[in-house]
Amino acid sequence: MTWEYDLSDQRLMTLYQRGKDRQWDAATRIPWELDVNRDNPLGQPEELIPIHGSRAWERFGHDRRFVAQLFLHTTAWQFSQFLHGEQGALVCAARIVETVPDLESKFYASTQVIDEARHLEAYGRFVREKLGLLYPVNDALHTLLEQILADSRWDLPFLGMQVLVEGLGLASFGLLRDTTANGVAPLPHALLAYVMQDEARHVAFGRLALRQLYSELSDAERRDRQEFMIEGSRLLFRRFRGDEIWQVLGLDHADCVDTVEKSPSMRAFRSLLFTRVVPALRDIGLWDERVASAYEKLGVMRYAKHDLDTLMASDEDVALAADREQRELALRRAQVHETMVVGAAPPAGDTASA
Repeated sequence: MTWEYDLSDQRLMTLYQRGKDRQWDAATRIPWELDVNRDNPLGQPEELIPIHGSRAWERFGHDRRFVAQLFLHTTAWQFSQFLHGEQGALVCAARIVETVPDLESKFYASTQVIDEARHLEAYGRFVREKLGLLYPVNDALHTLLEQILADSRWDLPFLGMQVLVEGLGLASFGLLRDTTANGVAPLPHALLAYVMQDEARHVAFGRLALRQLYSELSDAERRDRQEFMIEGSRLLFRRFRGDEIWQVLGLDHADCVDTVEKSPSMRAFRSLLFTRVVPALRDIGLWDERVASAYEKLGVMRYAKHDLDTLMASDEDVALAADREQRELALRRAQVHETMVVGAAPPAGDTASA
């Protein structure tokens, strides 16, 4: 606990105010009344199926039932991992409230606790009600969450969750949001857009809180945190092979994994996941030649100079656009309903039913 109540960090207090202003209700803001096509929940092209072009695809890809099964299982696997990650984020945010030393950070972290609870609620409902299929937590994600929560130093859970897990999650949500046809799959599109609006603040929180602290680290302390981020990045980079999916579907595991590893779309997907992480590491002072070499091997160095503030502003704009689209959709539904009511009413002066 801290007994200093002077609030001197105006940047964190501004973020805290934004966190309060942007609260929303997962039960009412997301259009749960809309149906989701379980044969292709995100309305995506077949080319984005990770094993497109594999031997299994060449053998069964003409079968629409097989393609529909792949769409359902890959989407359920992705959103199940989002769900598990949000539970880790919820526990970690509560830990941050407890352990962070300054009051401004405690204030903001308290808003993140309810954000993460809302995300957990929303992803859980989507997986249960709309997909009807839940995958267990991926081993790599489970290992990383355990490592993040096991460390007693307050900044390590902060670094692992706010910069790495939230940064990768934000990029992953964005990639799915941008490849999800809003007109075809408006519910998951809105869900991803609204969650990203919150996650952008979480990553900003990590940058603000860690920037000053890490400028004062010793070389040994900085190296320790760099190793933590490099190993965590390697873990999450491997996570996207989808091993569990191919095992559940009874497909040739080696063939599927080999296809995923060589797939141009999956390579691009994995690489784009680091659009938030790499610039954040540079921003908080953990970037050097050794770290750059590690990320070069992962093929994500081109994102080192991305402007995080521009990316975050774009995420905010997409969420606001999703709100406008939802209002327009609700208005059109009301107009259609009104027209149907008028059409069903008897003509004026018609007394046949009297």
